[in-house]
Amino acid sequence: MQAPHRELPAMTADILDRVRARRPRVHCITNAVAQAFTANMLLAAGAVPSMTIAQKEVRAFAATADALLVNLGTFDPERQKAAVAAIGVANKAGIPWVLDPVFIDRSPPRAAFARALVQKKPRALRLNAAELATLAGGKTDDRALARTARSWGAVIGLTGAHDRVCDGKRLVTLANGHPLMGQVTAMGCAASALVGVTLAVEADAWAATAAALTLVGVAGDVAAERARGPGSFAVEILDAVAALDRRTLVARAKVG
Repeated sequence: MQAPHRELPAMTADILDRVRARRPRVHCITNAVAQAFTANMLLAAGAVPSMTIAQKEVRAFAATADALLVNLGTFDPERQKAAVAAIGVANKAGIPWVLDPVFIDRSPPRAAFARALVQKKPRALRLNAAELATLAGGKTDDRALARTARSWGAVIGLTGAHDRVCDGKRLVTLANGHPLMGQVTAMGCAASALVGVTLAVEADAWAATAAALTLVGVAGDVAAERARGPGSFAVEILDAVAALDRRTLVARAKVG
């Protein structure tokens, strides 16, 4: 596999500049707990959120969005139907979409639904090691990660203590982030929404996914320096995302 790109921090800054200039809208079919925080994260990045799952209008919202997020954190029938409807519209229109298969390792029906959605060709997936192992049916080492990305035809953003982003040929490891990120609900969901944001302005899905996870990781580092605990951290990371600039990204991104 190709080695990581040292230009990623500058490339991330370029992508963020495009987001702020274009203000793309990401339609989010996400879990009930995550909606407000996800919407605020998108706004902080310079994007526009929409959230409806109503059958009468979800297709219209998806058809006019710049990207789509499908998050399985709340696995109710209405969201399942909305996801299938929105994905159909997005695929027909060539709108990029990202899948976040939340907690599929804890629910066989949820895992089965996620496997069906993978067949509908998301541009990227943002998930953790347990979720990937459930979907891929095996290991999550670098070789297995590349094999799975090639099989799915999608970029995998595997998050954890260190994040890995792979498209089957390129692999990068990102070492930003802080433990406080694991103490704020919807942090991973919001990171998946940021993948949607970057996909909206960057055709290279590997670059878009790596940029999104770099953005949120660097912002997490900055926010942790100011926070007194998880409550203030949730506010500080929104402020940090809104204030991110090229100098901060280039100086602080940890790319390996």
